[in-house]
Amino acid sequence: MPPNGRNGHPVGRLVERTGCIGSVARLWQRTYAPDYVAFAFLLTGYILAQLFMEPFRRMFLLSNPNIQYPHALVERVSMAWNIVYAGVIPLVILILWLAISRAGIHQFHVTLLGFFIALLLTSFITDVTKNAVGRPRPDLLSRCLPAAGTPKDILVNIEVCTEKDRHTLEEGWKSFPSGHSSFAFSGLGFLSLFLSGQMNVFRPRTDLGRALIAFIPILAAALIAISRCEDYRHDVYDVICGSLLGFAIAYFSYRRYYPRLRSPKCHEPFPSRGMTFNNGVGQNKDDEETAGAGLFELDDSDEAS
Repeated sequence: MPPNGRNGHPVGRLVERTGCIGSVARLWQRTYAPDYVAFAFLLTGYILAQLFMEPFRRMFLLSNPNIQYPHALVERVSMAWNIVYAGVIPLVILILWLAISRAGIHQFHVTLLGFFIALLLTSFITDVTKNAVGRPRPDLLSRCLPAAGTPKDILVNIEVCTEKDRHTLEEGWKSFPSGHSSFAFSGLGFLSLFLSGQMNVFRPRTDLGRALIAFIPILAAALIAISRCEDYRHDVYDVICGSLLGFAIAYFSYRRYYPRLRSPKCHEPFPSRGMTFNNGVGQNKDDEETAGAGLFELDDSDEAS
């Protein structure tokens, strides 16, 4: 049966209509409006989670050595500095790189859009997971300040805590995953992927200097993650899972707008939705579909040199 309308999709059929519905459908398909609408919903969900979602509070043992570490009043990397290191600095570098390389408006647009989506999606998933899991931090007892006479070998709950600062106490059950780690690997990981693509790091025999430049953001993110263990805010398990989560989302967001890093054109974003719409494609082709042209391969002359 032949497809009805453009590609047989509901939106594709609507774009062929006249009037208001057709105009909206064409706007939806030829622009990045779907991404911005989804971004708005994601931001709303994140704000609501911050305001109304309370963490699940697991019961704990006072004799558990894993939660007896001191509560550091001064963090090596505070939340504000983490935003600077993993959010502001990568954003500035992205803008400067695009400006110096005289990138087009489309590349400016999708690069910054992908970067902000990575940060927000990572923050949303991390915070929702933290509240749902309710894993005690290594410094829980220092936050809780259990009442005198509380049994040490019997499971107890938040009711035995005497800490008056509700925020300090509630944060004691937000250990998994590490938010600093996920945010750091999201922002700095996106920057690393971007630099790798712009400098063709995965081209055969690319010089080590380019690879090291692209690796610097990952090293910075790793140091931020390690600091969370040094401050006894998280254990290694929390940090590793947070780091993997952040980098996975960074890669997901980057690949929505850029080809894979082994593509000869990895420094160029996918064509804009407007261009593909006007060409009658209706959607971007995945670079994996262009099998032969999508990989760096050594030819005979390369192998002989």
